[in-house]
Amino acid sequence: MGYVHIIRDFASPQEGFARTVRIYTPDAYDHEPHRRFPVLYMHDGQNVFAHPESGIFHTWCANTALERLVSEGSVEPWILVAVDSTHERLSEYSPWDEPRSNVRARGQPHVRFLVETLKPYIEATYRVRPGPEWTGVMGSSLGGLMSLYTGWKHPELFGRIGALSPSVMWGWNQLFHDWASHTQRWSRIYLDAGLHETIDPVGYTMRYGEATREFFHHLKRLGYGDHELFLVLEPGGQHHESDWQRRLPLALRWLLC
Repeated sequence: MGYVHIIRDFASPQEGFARTVRIYTPDAYDHEPHRRFPVLYMHDGQNVFAHPESGIFHTWCANTALERLVSEGSVEPWILVAVDSTHERLSEYSPWDEPRSNVRARGQPHVRFLVETLKPYIEATYRVRPGPEWTGVMGSSLGGLMSLYTGWKHPELFGRIGALSPSVMWGWNQLFHDWASHTQRWSRIYLDAGLHETIDPVGYTMRYGEATREFFHHLKRLGYGDHELFLVLEPGGQHHESDWQRRLPLALRWLLC
């Protein structure tokens, strides 16, 4: 079994406060001291792990899902770095203002925290395999949007992107406008949503299945090939942690192989 280490007061100077960071190291990390490991950074860290100090209700159980995949030989062991969100989640996961919901963007400082503070700390502290091919970012909903945005903004750092039910419609579809060409970098991008997944949490209807399909085709038009891009639209899938938990093994199997 791997180990989850929790840092509860990890300073984010770019954002002006401290965050909780949860770091999972696989069993092989302790048993193979000369081996280096790829790293997957994950949003909404409180909901990521099967752990007594994680979310009270449903979580992704990413550590146990990964361990099962490793045991069956589907993927190699990865380090998982999960960053908790805060009560200002809508703003900190917004790369742009969302006027329909009166949300002011604070996503830029959060990306800078990931790139300038957290990632260098992980690479200085743990035996990490360098390079974008061995570094990923993943999240759901607005965390999925931030994962796509971070990977687009820094393709030289994050080559693998996992976006489960990503809020690509946020800010009047701004991601479609900004991501206007292939990054010409090594890429592996996983997208999913419920086929008819729809919610209205902030004053307008967000159609996740429809928007995720549209974004997939947008990337295809930019030249992303089948070896770089994968889409899952799950019949009956909803906007909930239990749905992301159910789809996570498929996501990891494709994204991390």
